[in-house]
Amino acid sequence: MKDDRKKLWEPSAEWIKNANITRFTEFVNREYGQNIKGGKELYKFSVDNIEDFWDAMWKFSDIIASKPYDKVVEDLSVFPGTKWFPGARLNFAENLLKYKDDHLAFIFQGETKVSKQVTYAELNRIVARLAKSLKELGVNIGDRVVSYIPNLIETPVAMLAATAIGATWASCGAELQPNAVIDRFGQIEPKVLFTVDGYFYRDKEFNILENAKAVVEAIPSIEKVIVVSYISRDKPDISIISNAVHWDDFISKDEDPSLEFEQLPFDHPLYVMFSSGTTGAPKCLVQSAGGVLINHLKELILSTDCKRSDVLNYITAPSWMMWNWLISGLAVGCTIFLYDGNPLYPEPLRFFELIEKHKISIFGTSAAYIHYLMGLGVKPAEKYDLSALREISQTASTLSPEGFEYVYRDIKKDLFFNSISGGTDINGCFAGAIPILPVYSGELQGRALAMKVESYSGKSEPIEDEQAELVCEAPAPSMPIYFWGDDDNMTKYKAAYFNYYKDVGKMVWRHGDYIVIHSDTGGITFWGRSDAVLKPSGVRIGTAEIYNVIEQLPEIADSLVIGQKWEGDIRIIMFVLLNEGFELNDDLKTKIKQTLREKTSPRHVPKLIFQTPPDGIPYTFSNKKVEIAVTKIIHGMSVANRGALRNPNSLDFYIEMKDKLK
Repeated sequence: MKDDRKKLWEPSAEWIKNANITRFTEFVNREYGQNIKGGKELYKFSVDNIEDFWDAMWKFSDIIASKPYDKVVEDLSVFPGTKWFPGARLNFAENLLKYKDDHLAFIFQGETKVSKQVTYAELNRIVARLAKSLKELGVNIGDRVVSYIPNLIETPVAMLAATAIGATWASCGAELQPNAVIDRFGQIEPKVLFTVDGYFYRDKEFNILENAKAVVEAIPSIEKVIVVSYISRDKPDISIISNAVHWDDFISKDEDPSLEFEQLPFDHPLYVMFSSGTTGAPKCLVQSAGGVLINHLKELILSTDCKRSDVLNYITAPSWMMWNWLISGLAVGCTIFLYDGNPLYPEPLRFFELIEKHKISIFGTSAAYIHYLMGLGVKPAEKYDLSALREISQTASTLSPEGFEYVYRDIKKDLFFNSISGGTDINGCFAGAIPILPVYSGELQGRALAMKVESYSGKSEPIEDEQAELVCEAPAPSMPIYFWGDDDNMTKYKAAYFNYYKDVGKMVWRHGDYIVIHSDTGGITFWGRSDAVLKPSGVRIGTAEIYNVIEQLPEIADSLVIGQKWEGDIRIIMFVLLNEGFELNDDLKTKIKQTLREKTSPRHVPKLIFQTPPDGIPYTFSNKKVEIAVTKIIHGMSVANRGALRNPNSLDFYIEMKDKLK
């Protein structure tokens, strides 16, 4: 592993002065008797004084509560399972709907087809009307309300209406196949389902009413189905779905009903989030209303530096926790730009056209998106006015140092590049932005505030400047309160995150990421999932080390590497998806191997290289490569849940390859 880190951006004095995190630091110094200077000292305060930090975050972000908390946390040594902010009573939706003016809440763009805008005043009225209808339907506190729907404005409206009256929310994007939706929703027995007639992708219409019908027939707990019309100009025929009603017929005709927000404990179940399900049935992670709220406020206000004047976007869908995170931007009062469809259609720079048109100031995307643009050699800065764009946020998978450099060279020289990493599990980040610090290529700025993150060596001790396991040594409010269907001892919960270091007497959250914490900058480099780490001759290699090199080659559109057990060792096998006009001949294989040998080490060089068909690299719905499923197939094991993949047919290629690799 070579150290290619370069300083790419330094915040100006004006930026630092105007940053939310600077105001927060001044607040902490004043109210808690501190003398904190700069981002690194603030992080140290946040993990040395966890209770004070979250107390300050509550007060600084002006959380609305009808009853104050008795204490911040019961016992930090109870991990997992401690109680946060006991005694407090609040409502999640009320905190997201505190603005009621004519400032735009949502701008929606459905590829090239549908556009729509809603103000905060209009949003409050629509939510109140829908909440009234849900209450009249008999939805009670704790009932599950779910959606199988694209990234429309109606989706957050439904979530806000449901959570306003105390229901628990879960969602799947319309792109999921019915079996994947049933695997998720079937476990939590929802009472109400929101769905849609279909969606657009590359200007093609995909009708999903038959899919919705299959979901409803498989889940007997569903008593009512509300159908949004999206691809249809008129109301579509929904008679094939039992107990279905059109959105326009269901929502209350009362134009301005009052809305009483149910006041609930801090740990009231707000969201059920689902693990990817690529290695078995999806886990149902139950997260609390207060925990999600205060954590999202921390990340939006302090780490993302989101302000009321911002137009905030993330390329996401309701299947991914970044959708939940994005919608929490309402609590800051900014304008949220929702996009549904292919962000590269009708041409690769489509989104920069939208950034210019709608003055998007914070643009959220994935490493795959940036690497794709970089591979094409396009230069958005030369074609579009990006003067409003002040920040790009990136997550999902690891971005190469060259990807960081591409952003500053070809998109915009002076912006804050905010690379983050966390997970569905905590509805937030373990590592990411401290926006008053410099940005270095290939490096997240640091550990997330109040997240006591370390990297553990093979001896289960914290280590810096070497690749090791990401762990979190202390509780945080947005960690799951339990797994749906788990026992009183939280057996499944502990097995998922806490048992890995149990034999050495440590109860810490082991996340499954392979990282390096840099002692000089405090930043973090991610090297892929630790359960996908390659170990040829016992040498640990993160898969991102290989991707970051290979995907810079003009011939390579995408790649996937796995380790295969072979003659008592592990050999690296590479699969490559080629750009149009190239073929995998001996010359290209030699080039791949020489490049890896020169830029990494001989251990990184694959023994075998194969070309995949189009769409042959499997991905989850949150844009993460699925090395583990391919590894299982190559070793003769079955993959439990194809429906958890964005492109499940990609696995057929690897099934055919299995015998060739014996």
